[in-house]
Amino acid sequence: MGAEEPLLRVEGVGKAYFSNRVLKNVNFTLGKGRILGLVGENGAGKSTLMNILFGMRVIQETGGYEGKILIDGSEVSFRSPMDALKAGIGMVHQEFSLIPGFSVAENIVLNRETLVYNPLVEAFGDRLTTLDRAAMTRRADEAISKLNIELDSSTLISELPVGYKQFTEIAREIDKKGTRLLVLDEPTAVLTESEAEILLDSMRRLARHGISIIFISHRLQEVMSVCDDIVILRDGEVVLQTTPAETSVRQIAGAMVGRRIDRGESEGREERAPGKPVMEIENLWVDMPGETVRNVSLTVYEGEILGIGGMAGQGKLGIANGIMGLHPAGGSVSFEGRAIELNNPESPLAAGISAVSEDRRGVGLLLEESIAWNIIFTSLQMQGRFLRQFGPVKIRDEEGIAECARKYIRDLEIKCTSERQHVQELSGGNQQKVCLAKAFETRPKLLFVAEPTRGIDVGAKRVVLDTLKRYNREHGMTIVVISSELEELRSVCDRIAIIDKGAVAGILPAATPSEAFGYLLMGAGAAEAEKAAADNSNGMEAANA
Repeated sequence: MGAEEPLLRVEGVGKAYFSNRVLKNVNFTLGKGRILGLVGENGAGKSTLMNILFGMRVIQETGGYEGKILIDGSEVSFRSPMDALKAGIGMVHQEFSLIPGFSVAENIVLNRETLVYNPLVEAFGDRLTTLDRAAMTRRADEAISKLNIELDSSTLISELPVGYKQFTEIAREIDKKGTRLLVLDEPTAVLTESEAEILLDSMRRLARHGISIIFISHRLQEVMSVCDDIVILRDGEVVLQTTPAETSVRQIAGAMVGRRIDRGESEGREERAPGKPVMEIENLWVDMPGETVRNVSLTVYEGEILGIGGMAGQGKLGIANGIMGLHPAGGSVSFEGRAIELNNPESPLAAGISAVSEDRRGVGLLLEESIAWNIIFTSLQMQGRFLRQFGPVKIRDEEGIAECARKYIRDLEIKCTSERQHVQELSGGNQQKVCLAKAFETRPKLLFVAEPTRGIDVGAKRVVLDTLKRYNREHGMTIVVISSELEELRSVCDRIAIIDKGAVAGILPAATPSEAFGYLLMGAGAAEAEKAAADNSNGMEAANA
């Protein structure tokens, strides 16, 4: 083996969830005390790769994986996270796993507490074991000191700002005996710029202590500044393995999102003049867990399809949810010149604004009710439609409800036995179509559609996207599509706004090269994105001259 053997070697790793292949022949190495940046769009395969490395049970429960994982030259096959922990691998996930009522020190040493010998244990058993709180505090303070931050280990987690909760998570991994490899999944997503710089400096310090780090991030400047090696995944494959010295912002952005736009793609794209401003969003903030909006200002034009994209956790989903009154929000939103009352779901609905939620099972549908009832429910409740008057009494127009549902079943190609079938019996794609039908039936002037194709097959995706375009063209409906799928946004939208750190990073025409959007997605900034678009355009003109 020898001294040059890397700590981690990934050889030919592949993974399929039944018919859906998410990783293909992934190969890379990570040396001792080095930091590797793992970069890729949402859905590129980063999380699945880390689940394999960390022995997550979902991998074993879905048929395992192909290829080999080697630690110090020896093949390993972790069947649980405990196996990975014993091998010295720690992981800090995007979602915190801290106990709010416990102190920082108690969370750092959780399940590995230092105990004091007590003679009563001999007689009465382990239940009378006592904690060595002084030793636990020393251990916590030592782990915190390695991060070079100011953090009182006696502070309750519930009293910490979100950034210092992240530091506590990392300190817990550092405290574990024998940690040799640390996986950090988007650790700076919840940090301020100053906190992020502290974390990057802490990563460098840990690397100098011999700890190897896999740094998953979409923030290109951070990857370039802190990493020794960079691996870029696209569609489950390694498309580029390089170092900061050998690459550039432009090369990484291009590798992440794929090829440049070519002439064939741009030909035939319908250029439409924008209508008048119909919705004005100014300084919007939304307190949506995991999708916080900090300061969004945006104008939506009448009759357009506006795309809102961005990486997971950057705030794109919070915009519509805040406007629709589903999460606490502030700032100002006006529609057709009239103010929308935030934190009041009735206000946007009364103004003619509807939304299709990204959480169709949790928010969008009444799963134990029929297709017909789901489609007309909001129209009946909020607009008083599908009711027939008999003297002083109103009853439901069952015939009208059934005919309405059958129309949408035909138009949207909803595969079902009849309009009376329960929604919970439908496939994910057909459930999504029911969500769209429900929103369309409210006859909105403006429609928010969040993650319209998440979890549905290719055929259903095409029907959903074509339906959005048709309702926009034929009914003049203004539509805002919020999606993690950049190419889908480019296929249906007029303009696309990219959200980063809870604010608008930039807005570009949908026909702009995907490479330019890559800059915005990875936090590189609007100036670089516009330069990439201009360079691409100049290159195309030169090629055709």
